[in-house]
Amino acid sequence: MGRIFKYVMLDILKNKFVIAYMVMMSLVAWSAFTLEDNSAKGMLTLLNLILLTVPLVSVLFSAIYIYNSSEFIELLVSQPIKRSKIWLSLYWGLCGSLVTAFIIGAGIPLLLFAEFTISLLMLVVGILITVIFVSLALLSTIIYRDKAKGIGLTILIWIYFALLFDGLLLFLMFQFADYPIEKPMVLMTALSPLDLSRILLLLQLDSTAIMGYTGAIFRNFFGNSVGMSISFTLLILWSTIPFLVSLKKFKKKDL
Repeated sequence: MGRIFKYVMLDILKNKFVIAYMVMMSLVAWSAFTLEDNSAKGMLTLLNLILLTVPLVSVLFSAIYIYNSSEFIELLVSQPIKRSKIWLSLYWGLCGSLVTAFIIGAGIPLLLFAEFTISLLMLVVGILITVIFVSLALLSTIIYRDKAKGIGLTILIWIYFALLFDGLLLFLMFQFADYPIEKPMVLMTALSPLDLSRILLLLQLDSTAIMGYTGAIFRNFFGNSVGMSISFTLLILWSTIPFLVSLKKFKKKDL
């Protein structure tokens, strides 16, 4: 398992796309902090980048890498190696390389310019988002053997969580504005890892005003230690459940 993990991680870290991703994150992060007088504005700029770019790169690159490595995976399966070890090595290799690129690109300027607690929270959230969307990508590749369908599914997953989910949430808020929907809205937020991440970070930045109607609701629930713990637990579940489902399917899949 260790050899496969090492091979996958080094192979991905040498990939030009991952290097370009790291450089882009670094350029945007340094620009966000050096061009703004207020570090909080730079944090908000970087937050938008993390919530849109990180999941897109993670889910799309991971799916493409798995499909392009299909012959390598078939070769490993033909060897006396447990399938669980193969899938875990691919998973940790993808997560490790993409997280490394994210930390080098965004982590250094964050730790230099922003308050340590908030910058550390943003790094942790960025890492969790990376792991979550790598898990979703692996699940997509198991569901569809066809490369076009699998990559199409990953793009739809990103569009749903990054764009459509917020629109659906706003639609329900306006439709049921006359009813006490505070608790259902909090529960619905748990269905999106990006919304959970956004709320946690905005609450720490004291920027709930830009969340509009739901700002006070989320502050009451997520603005304490219990709410924070529940939110992190939900994000960890988002990162583990899709992977465990994909692992179960991979063990039984006829390659």
